[in-house]
Amino acid sequence: MESKIKWYILGGFTVGILLILILLFGTNLNHRFMMGDNSTGNMNGMGNMHGNGGNGMMRHGANIDLATSSEPPKPLPIPPELKPDRETEGAVYYTVRAEQGETQFFANGKRTPTLGYNGNLLGPMIKLPKGKTVYIDTVNRLAEPTTFHWHGLKIPSKEDGGPHQPVKQGEQRRVRLDIEQEAATLWFHPHPMGSTAKQVYQGLAGLLYVTEEGSEIDLPHEYGVDDIPIIVQDRLFERDGTLNYDNSMNADGTVGDTLIANGAINTEFDVERSLMRVRLVNGSNARNFEFSLSGGETFTQIASDGGLLEEPVSLDRVALSPGERAEILIDFSKNEVGDEIELQANGIPVNTFVIKGLEKSAADLEGLKEKSSLNRKSSEVDRRLTLFGMGNMVTIDGKRFDPDRIDIEVKRGVTEVWEIYNEKDMMGGMTHPFHIHGVQFRILERDGKVPSANEKGWKDTVAVTPGERVKIAIEFNEEGTFMYHCHNLEHEENGMMGQLKVTP
Repeated sequence: MESKIKWYILGGFTVGILLILILLFGTNLNHRFMMGDNSTGNMNGMGNMHGNGGNGMMRHGANIDLATSSEPPKPLPIPPELKPDRETEGAVYYTVRAEQGETQFFANGKRTPTLGYNGNLLGPMIKLPKGKTVYIDTVNRLAEPTTFHWHGLKIPSKEDGGPHQPVKQGEQRRVRLDIEQEAATLWFHPHPMGSTAKQVYQGLAGLLYVTEEGSEIDLPHEYGVDDIPIIVQDRLFERDGTLNYDNSMNADGTVGDTLIANGAINTEFDVERSLMRVRLVNGSNARNFEFSLSGGETFTQIASDGGLLEEPVSLDRVALSPGERAEILIDFSKNEVGDEIELQANGIPVNTFVIKGLEKSAADLEGLKEKSSLNRKSSEVDRRLTLFGMGNMVTIDGKRFDPDRIDIEVKRGVTEVWEIYNEKDMMGGMTHPFHIHGVQFRILERDGKVPSANEKGWKDTVAVTPGERVKIAIEFNEEGTFMYHCHNLEHEENGMMGQLKVTP
């Protein structure tokens, strides 16, 4: 009898622990993986639901590995350049519409409802000339509110497109963007409270190119020819090839087993035997990517989030967390016609470059240097922020987001040093991509060490690994209230977000 009682007590204790873990992870662990339901499969016949969390991504919830696609290859879509409605000597006018559409991702799949800017999926590339004022008429044609967040732009908070500036269904609103920063690859996406992750997952993301006259002279710059963007995302498709965010959503970050590049699966791009500029954007909800070339070939990183690096850096791989960007140069001049070189993310093909043309001379990068610097100060810390938690219980400094609370006040024009600490949790923790609106900053240290050369440029998002302390230097030049948050979109929506107010 005593042994039975002990077993009952032990069983009850075990069930209690499991219930606590479920509450910590959030209501969606994902239930399909816990119950062994394979109703959401991979159109490629992979559907593996195991592993270490997706090749380098530390996971609390469901583990989904990336898989190589068996989908027939297709040309890499190049986002169209948005043509201005009109231009004057000092201003450019655009219209950007958030729209509902349909997209067929698989040759033998159904069309699925998606969202896009001025189209069915993703959006155009918008040029923002430095020194000019850009007016954008933002139009919401969705069935719900959205916002238009200009990720990486140094602009006043009232134009930033954060959760405090919703554009209601059927509403139109004009934003004014005075462009006074380095040439860079930025992007735009929605940021509404409670819907950011779902709207991005369904397709809302577009490109912003800050341009500066004369800055491209030593670099490939023919858009869509030798200068191309690749927005990389991962998605989990239903068996019929459709997307269902509600089925795929995970409170600790929604990931998928299939890579898409510029909205397409298993893409190819024809190149000449010359230098190619590739602008990489991690547009995923939660997955970290490590980009490399098949065969271990090296490439040259020339820019990070906010513009050119201090000098070009030769690499054989570059890691980007959600929201981060990198510009790289790939030299195909030594390849033969017919060669195929894969751009890979976590070892899985994203896009295949097919060598088609004749040899050209490579660009001279010796004179490539950034043109501005931050008024750096010592690494003495002004503020310390702690990122912590999992699932529905994520916090910054022990607090979940409150739209009526100002968490930090800073003075305009003052440079501050922040230390961002990613405190490990009971499951070991996961990488948090930390993003600040309205600024570009510098990474000063990682755990007391100088950052690698390709992290010494302007940044607006920085990956902080479990147990790591990262120091950054920031100067706030625009007044108003801005957001700072984890760019794991599900963590952001679960409360890992705060507000800072810049005062005169």
